[in-house]
Amino acid sequence: MSTLPTAAGNPATSGATAPVVVEASPAQYLTFQLGGEMFAVGILNIKEIIEYGTVTEIPMVPPFIRGVINLRGAVVPVIDLASRFGGKRSEISRRTCIVIIELSENDERQDVGVVVDAVSEVLEIPASEIEPPPSFGARIRADFIRGMGKVNGKFVIILEVAKVLSVDEIASLSQLATESAPDGLAGATAPD
Repeated sequence: MSTLPTAAGNPATSGATAPVVVEASPAQYLTFQLGGEMFAVGILNIKEIIEYGTVTEIPMVPPFIRGVINLRGAVVPVIDLASRFGGKRSEISRRTCIVIIELSENDERQDVGVVVDAVSEVLEIPASEIEPPPSFGARIRADFIRGMGKVNGKFVIILEVAKVLSVDEIASLSQLATESAPDGLAGATAPD
């Protein structure tokens, strides 16, 4: 009778068992340009990439929310990543795209579009080539960064999409913007 390998400490087999070492296979990431820097998002979060088109603006939202788009009958919010990271809004060019990312929270799925300057390619980055996020020096919040991937001698910033696109945080920022608006400007939109 043969026994299957088990994790250490499992009494399913007689005798001592060695810990099971699992080699982390390279994960695939979609890389894109934003403000001259290279960023990456796990490919499993990506639903699709679409050409930048008509985005309907919404009043009383933080400046990093560009508006919403109609994606096959569904209303999808569009976030300007450059603005979300504390910079100015992205300049729209012919290479500008909206990357549709699917977020899952509490058994609910939400699609969110993010504006990027240009989509680059899909890369496999082994776990051994990913460094922890820097504690200082990054132009974006440290909790937005999952890690720094080394690709061809350069770093790619791997984003923590659940933090960057936190529906709760965005909703609370929208609520704060509504509450702090001066009287008489409740229906006004901010200029671009």
